[in-house]
Amino acid sequence: MLYTNRRATVECEGYAWVHGTDIGIASSRNAAVWLYRGTIRGLEFEPGRNTFWAPEVLLHKGVYHMFVSYVRGVPTTWDFDRDIYHYTSRNLWDWTPEGRIDLSSHRVIDACVHELPGGRWRMWYKDESAGSHTFAADSADLSRWEVRGPVIADCAHEGPNVFFWKGAYWMITDPWQGLAVYRSDDAENWSRQENILDTPGTRRDDGNIGNHADVLVQGDRAFIFYFVHPGMQRAADGGMPESMPYASRRSSIQAAELELQGGVLRCNRDSPVSLDLKSPFS
Repeated sequence: MLYTNRRATVECEGYAWVHGTDIGIASSRNAAVWLYRGTIRGLEFEPGRNTFWAPEVLLHKGVYHMFVSYVRGVPTTWDFDRDIYHYTSRNLWDWTPEGRIDLSSHRVIDACVHELPGGRWRMWYKDESAGSHTFAADSADLSRWEVRGPVIADCAHEGPNVFFWKGAYWMITDPWQGLAVYRSDDAENWSRQENILDTPGTRRDDGNIGNHADVLVQGDRAFIFYFVHPGMQRAADGGMPESMPYASRRSSIQAAELELQGGVLRCNRDSPVSLDLKSPFS
């Protein structure tokens, strides 16, 4: 598991605790007990303490590709450029920088990449300069990308995640009111369904809305991994307050199983879940 390693305990000004983050690593033999392995080294390509968010990793022809959000330095506000950078690896430990992806602006984060019918690739990402909507870009080789434009623009959101399951493409986004669900037959035209994880759960550290998720498909089953700020009280607009104590900053990764009921994607986060997973890269 690769994830944004938040700095919840840091005493600092403004939103500096959200920045300066590494990409954390956890591993498991059975997906039930996880071992923290530290942080990925080698992502830095310029001096200083910088910010890495939201890794997206896929395996193609024996090479792992990571698309990660990058912010220079440790800003105290949101008003700084952010871009998506490409890295490659043979072992998930040692990464080689392949450069910045030229996208629709310099305010882009949260890449998700999925193969399209026909063998091309599509990247969905958040463009904060365009209403915090989801944009898309296409590539034939995972290196050179052509921006297609906005894809989901019904509300401000972040964290688009696309997966194929049970004969359809699904997109999960985070509008800060639980997670929005979209369905498509062709990965081009999307229709919105009901939000999921918008009601707090009862498990330990799961008592708040679900945030920025990833989905792992295993045969006919699909598991959603999301994070929760158990103690956070969000602002009236759903945003993150600037000043928060540690209890509000602290985050927890949760997992639940998705269900398809009458063509509608649902998730009962309180149901017991067995994560006897197989490697998606095997």
